[in-house]
Amino acid sequence: MLKKMLLLMFVPVLLMSDDLKSLLQFAKKNNNLVNAAKISVASKEQELKSAQSNYYPTIDANAFYKRDDKASPFQPGTTYGASAKIGFDIYDGGKKSYTQKQKENEHSSASYTYKDTKKSILLAIAQDYYNLKSLQALLSAREEASNALKAQLERMKQFFEAELATSDDVDRLQSAYDGNTYAIESIKFQITTLKKGLELKVGKKINNLENSIFNKTLQKQEELDSIQALKYNKNALNNLSQTIDSYYYPTVRVEDIYSMYGYQDKPVIASQPIALLDNQNEIMATVGLRLFDFGALKEQKEALKLKADALNEQIIYKSKEQQMQFELSIQRIYTAKLNIKSSKSALKAAQSALKTITKKYSAGIVDNVVYLDALTSQTKAKATYEKALNDLEIAYAIYYYYSNKKLEEFL
Repeated sequence: MLKKMLLLMFVPVLLMSDDLKSLLQFAKKNNNLVNAAKISVASKEQELKSAQSNYYPTIDANAFYKRDDKASPFQPGTTYGASAKIGFDIYDGGKKSYTQKQKENEHSSASYTYKDTKKSILLAIAQDYYNLKSLQALLSAREEASNALKAQLERMKQFFEAELATSDDVDRLQSAYDGNTYAIESIKFQITTLKKGLELKVGKKINNLENSIFNKTLQKQEELDSIQALKYNKNALNNLSQTIDSYYYPTVRVEDIYSMYGYQDKPVIASQPIALLDNQNEIMATVGLRLFDFGALKEQKEALKLKADALNEQIIYKSKEQQMQFELSIQRIYTAKLNIKSSKSALKAAQSALKTITKKYSAGIVDNVVYLDALTSQTKAKATYEKALNDLEIAYAIYYYYSNKKLEEFL
């Protein structure tokens, strides 16, 4: 019966727990920065559709009403009518084609920016997650040390009352206990700060964190989405530059206008109304060519070329940076594994030493200075070992990020 009651008490807590994979999946749909990047992609998609629609003919309609206070003998006082115009660009120098290519590249750039934003946010979440787990491990070690200090302090107070210990012994333990209590509160504040930041990135309140580990596999390095975004942005500028060149080419446009007219106060001659148009169909072909613009378009093209050159420098730098970070991430994994091995040995030695010294301290063989040193060493060793385990997970998260992989697929 007691087991069932305990199980029922812990079920709600388990249901409210989150592992790293579930946090990453939730953040992909609910992080505001990710959603903003997604909306930008949708915006660029609409711009692309608009560019594609430019190939179709245009249809315009209008109506008019005109009244003259003083009508002439050959002109009615009031004229009204409506017209419809169909226009089509037979040749535009390639403007529409280059504009469409520009919008396609901008859409691709926005798509890769969206992917990079997701991966960057998910990496930050993973780092916060494991740093939070390290702080929680440190807090647990501190609380365990606090319980041990409290027990020894109470024991020493009893010895002092029985005149078997000095006030210095009590004061030393009290100081250690108070210092540890302050450290616990400081760690709790760090946990709260980091947790709030994690909640902001994920997009929801977080109660408890379940343990999560990455699958440790070697990956082939692929170009980062952020670099792909820069390349497509550069291509978009090149297409825009070609669009500017197209302004020097001739344009040919054909328009068909059909109009209908109505009149009041029609003019007459010799009691006979003057014949006026009731409708008219007009076909017009226009050929245009820019002959001179004082170098305005040339300067615009040069400005775009400089922007493209600047983007190219960014691409080169980002590519070098990715390669550097990729190589460092491999070294980081190797170092983290060595740290785990080292800290595990240190923890084993510290636990064994504390166990032995606690017995000697209880028997009065060693003083409280030796005991406090052993307790401090064990607390640090335990926290260091847990942090080393979490640092390895962070190292793999960084490794997968700079391999341009999706973190959630490796959990």
